[in-house]
Amino acid sequence: MLLPDRPMKLRPLALRTLAPAALALLTACGSTPLPPWPADRPTTRTAPAVVDMGRAAAPAAAASAPMPTGPAPAVVVEAVPPPGAASAATAPEASPAAPAAPYGPEVAARFPDPSTVYDTPGLTPGREQFSSNSEISGWLRDLAAASGGRSRVGLLGLGASQSGTPLEALVLTRAASTDPAALLASGKPTVLLVGQQHGDEPAPAEALLVLARELARGRLEPLLDRINVVLVPRANPDGAAAGKRVTAGGIDMNRDHLLLRTPEARALARLQRDYQPAVTVDAHEYTVVGRFLEKYGAVQKFDALLQYATTANLSEFMPRASEEWFRRPLVAALNREGLSSEWYYTTSTDPNDLRISMGGTQPDTGRNVYGLRNSVSLLLETRGVGIGRLHIQRRVHTHVVAMTSVLQSASQRAEDLGKVRSYMDREAAGNACRGEMVTSAGPTLQRRALVMLDPATGADRPIEVDWNSALELRALKTRGRPCGYWLAASATQAVERLQQLGVQVMRVAEPGAVLGESYRETARTSGERSDVRGSIADAAPIVRVEVALARGVLDTPMGSYYVPLSQPLANLVVAALEPDTQNSFFANRVVDALQSQARVVGEPTMRLEPLPAGAF
Repeated sequence: MLLPDRPMKLRPLALRTLAPAALALLTACGSTPLPPWPADRPTTRTAPAVVDMGRAAAPAAAASAPMPTGPAPAVVVEAVPPPGAASAATAPEASPAAPAAPYGPEVAARFPDPSTVYDTPGLTPGREQFSSNSEISGWLRDLAAASGGRSRVGLLGLGASQSGTPLEALVLTRAASTDPAALLASGKPTVLLVGQQHGDEPAPAEALLVLARELARGRLEPLLDRINVVLVPRANPDGAAAGKRVTAGGIDMNRDHLLLRTPEARALARLQRDYQPAVTVDAHEYTVVGRFLEKYGAVQKFDALLQYATTANLSEFMPRASEEWFRRPLVAALNREGLSSEWYYTTSTDPNDLRISMGGTQPDTGRNVYGLRNSVSLLLETRGVGIGRLHIQRRVHTHVVAMTSVLQSASQRAEDLGKVRSYMDREAAGNACRGEMVTSAGPTLQRRALVMLDPATGADRPIEVDWNSALELRALKTRGRPCGYWLAASATQAVERLQQLGVQVMRVAEPGAVLGESYRETARTSGERSDVRGSIADAAPIVRVEVALARGVLDTPMGSYYVPLSQPLANLVVAALEPDTQNSFFANRVVDALQSQARVVGEPTMRLEPLPAGAF
């Protein structure tokens, strides 16, 4: 299903617009009706009162008040270190010296500090380094240790980074415990907030410390009446300690959410698999000067750049819910705080390439992979890369306002989120063996005006640019959707990655045969993965292959595997197992040979048994 035709305008979607197959599926599945639309219907639900939580804040209002029917207002908070945080803090990791301001006072005047002053370890006045990994861990541990009352706050160990630094999350809930089963049993949607996948983008981690405290025992805590929240303030601790974008192994972990080469990406995959968030926010910062000043003679303007999942085979409900329930209220919240926003965009590292591109369409980033998990997935970026600590209070404030808006929207839409998620899961599973699927998609080139800043005067400078829109996808390759995929017994690495993603894999319990399509190689080259910025920091070159399909009866030996598409994560399976794409398991040598996989196009008749989770 392709995305809407024009940026910022989504096609109306009603039950009558769904394909007959989707209608039949919905009727057959029965118990979950399509969620009501549009969004502006009356409601009697309640939500926390909205108050100013800055240092000059008035006393808190009542715990609940009638929920507004319009966009959720921003909640502005100030963090005070939890008890014991100072004792938990150790000497911060070394970080590169702060660079000189890359522009003059005229530009800087466009970004005044907010009235609220945030106080985390890394935002202490006179400090040169941001919060260290040990300080973040101490902050989370102290919040978990001090929890009480109606809420449960638990520290969740996710494993360790490549260099051995603990990867940790904070779980906040009203459920009986903080384990995944308890949160799923609560019936409330879970919101996952992830910060600092790129180590040189520090503001999200500081903002998530603020939000962690306010959710644990502050003014945002009443939101836990309707939602659960999981926070990962720093997903790439090694990169943060080194002040580098990539992990210790030199891989861009935000391009690793399908291949799972890094322990950091595997940790987030397990978190997604186990807690099944209905909404995920991936918080970053973007380059302010650098190649934008070199190419366009201008400085980046916007406080926040925003985008939701834009990749092939998403449910048509995904962009609708993302836009109407989350992005629009988020933009309104930023506007009320005097903060500017635009769709996310970037440009390549090639100085001769003057195109501007929205975030990519490949199924490899967290934003797109989470969307293929049927989770509303939002990218949030503030202006930060290359300017050190400049405007840090404003950058943190932008993240706090934006993520607070997401939490409030999720609280207001808690029931609808459950209905939409259930429908998208059933829709994905019900499409097995039928219709077409897109195996490769690209953006649509448009022409539009983009506002930047004059580096000398700080005035707005509109620039006409070639704009690659990810809101309107072009199908580059399509195929009939199979019933599933067969994998050879030797494809254990692929099976392991699929299970880490949460995909159900079956083992062939006795020899049999199926109607299938094998892949016949017609051309091959070696290359590298790339995105709209250029080459991706990765571990190895890829195999670029062209294939033809050969239909016939395929033997399925005992001990080989079957991956059905009659499951909610079917479109994630497609992204991994169609071999002639740059992110596929075959292109990246997770599957060693084309003969080790095939498409199953008829309902399998051989005896299958579920493969236990974590079998490898």
